[in-house]
Amino acid sequence: MSEILISPHTLPDFPLNIATMLKDNCARFGEKSVYQEDKGKGYEPITWEAFYKAIENISANLKQFGFKRGDKVAIFSKNRLEMLEMELSVMASGGVSVPIFAGYPKETASRLIEFSDAAFLVISDQSQLDRVNKKLQLKGIFHFENVESSGSIPLIPFAELFQSVSRDEDTLAFDLAPSTVALMMFTSGTMGKPKCVMLTHQNILSQQAAMKVLWNIFSDDRFLSYLPWHHSFGGIFELFAAITNGALFSLEHGFGKDTDILLSNWEQVKPTIFFSVPKVYQEITSRAMENPDVEHLIFHTGLRFVFTAAAPLPTSISEIFESRGIPVIEGWGLTETSPCCTVTDPAKKRIPGVVGLPIPGIQIKLSEDNEIVISGPNVMKGYYKNEEATKTVLNDDGWFYTGDVGEFVPNGLRLISRKDRILKLSNAEKVYPAEIENLISNSCFYLSHVYVVGSGKEFLAALLFPNHALFEKIPDQKHLMEGCKRPKSVEHLAWCLEHCLKELNRTVDVPYYKPGAVILMNQELSIDRGELTPSMKLAPKVVAQAFKAEIEGLYGSSKTIKEDVYVIRLRE
Repeated sequence: MSEILISPHTLPDFPLNIATMLKDNCARFGEKSVYQEDKGKGYEPITWEAFYKAIENISANLKQFGFKRGDKVAIFSKNRLEMLEMELSVMASGGVSVPIFAGYPKETASRLIEFSDAAFLVISDQSQLDRVNKKLQLKGIFHFENVESSGSIPLIPFAELFQSVSRDEDTLAFDLAPSTVALMMFTSGTMGKPKCVMLTHQNILSQQAAMKVLWNIFSDDRFLSYLPWHHSFGGIFELFAAITNGALFSLEHGFGKDTDILLSNWEQVKPTIFFSVPKVYQEITSRAMENPDVEHLIFHTGLRFVFTAAAPLPTSISEIFESRGIPVIEGWGLTETSPCCTVTDPAKKRIPGVVGLPIPGIQIKLSEDNEIVISGPNVMKGYYKNEEATKTVLNDDGWFYTGDVGEFVPNGLRLISRKDRILKLSNAEKVYPAEIENLISNSCFYLSHVYVVGSGKEFLAALLFPNHALFEKIPDQKHLMEGCKRPKSVEHLAWCLEHCLKELNRTVDVPYYKPGAVILMNQELSIDRGELTPSMKLAPKVVAQAFKAEIEGLYGSSKTIKEDVYVIRLRE
């Protein structure tokens, strides 16, 4: 290793712990609203004073039920005010919050709760309780809504945490060391032994201190958020960006799954800052292109910038924002780095794959095989109860081996591939699938996901998954590839792709980087089936197994392939 990439800016001081940050912000912002959500009667805001008092009450009452410092509290719920209050109360009291994806089935959810050694569990309603093993060793289950009692674990209404109790001393733990673990997050892959990332107060707060240097978020800014809090992009990066800066955080109660609800919430909130993943940006920009009223709504004069992560944002979509003077900022990182390591400079033209310079306090270098290695106050403490996995990624000097392969370019760091996804063809040539996947995705507006395969094979192949919703849209031609026929169905798209991909292959200089065949599926990938992670990223191992017959069919297998797919042969 030689060159080290660092930020030109210095990391400023930041609060010692989350309790201190909350108390300071309550004093600064008082009657200003911190959070709001729509429970059926329009958005109902809560002030900083009321919010902080609720956190103090919950903290005091948790102790009445046997909670103590260091206890882990698993939270199995969709985003909502009560979840936020509970999570911050636990962390600010010296406990550890363990958010778990609300959509997990019973077996997965129960396994993760048990693995975390949670003393308490928090659920929203009966549907969550029904997906919890009643034999778990828990002191109690707090519930936001009414549930029916079953099993021997005590059920405690959340409202009981608001009862008045006498307090002779500070309820919150203002003396917590910055190195105290505050949050444990499971990584997306939950097969086999779970990887549960331990994050400290310093990890979370140093991140926000670094970002304050790079962008200005004010107390009069408005966030509209659907990103789930069990995931680091939403639950650390976005959520704490709003809270630490005193901005108003508005819950998007469609959770990004219903564009009509999202647009309705957008009209009410008029966000000045929006964090999202490419799929949702694709949905709202396609609506904007077909309807001038939606276009005016989305690109209102108060929208200052949008932030994208989790997967590369196609250039055609980012240009829609940038052509209207709205900067698109892209970030990169992992849960293990809490999560952000780099961000792009909005003053510079975005280059696909380039994720910018390190944020203040972060150092980046490349190993001998070009794996990206990170050092800084954002690096996790380790994986919970998984010392073997921790040792493989964290060295004695605190450098974290990310598993991503990259290179340094003039604008910062360029991502090339996940290290474990580098494949070799039968001729021993090494291929980075992500480069081809991004090339295909950027060439076709109508694809939602691309998965390239070919390990040990003579040529590369790809599975293509369409975005069905776009077939009924009328996008602006200037945002499509030149000559795009604007397909109206999967069958029409298959016809288009045969021509477009052959043209694309002619532009690829390296012969073995040209896909020899693709298969267009007449279905989209799903979180429920595990094909997408909760953060909407493609899960390679699950997709490879789910579509094994289709992949083998592309290489001449006689196995039966589904009838409603379209095989396109590209080899000349």
